[in-house]
Amino acid sequence: MAETIKIDIPHKLTREAARVRLEESFAKMRDKAVGGMVKFEDVWTGDRLDFQARMMGQSITGRLDVLDDSVHVELQLPGFLAAMAGKVVGHLKREGTLLLEKK
Repeated sequence: MAETIKIDIPHKLTREAARVRLEESFAKMRDKAVGGMVKFEDVWTGDRLDFQARMMGQSITGRLDVLDDSVHVELQLPGFLAAMAGKVVGHLKREGTLLLEKK
């Protein structure tokens, strides 16, 4: 059964700096997906990113909202991945925190 997960990742960057880091990270994912087994699509509208990744008949749909002090993430996981939702949340929090660290 599909499951929606929601995560808030705090940051101390400006909204614009956080968005730039996310844009660069998604560009890298998109570049890696080209020609591979993963089909990846993402569209920015202001400070909101809507994205979808498809692989082996499974589809993950999500959205990111870049806020002044955090990034709000919502992912719709298919049944296959919903069983691992806890691990997905942990991984996204760790990687998101590293990406958004003030440097």
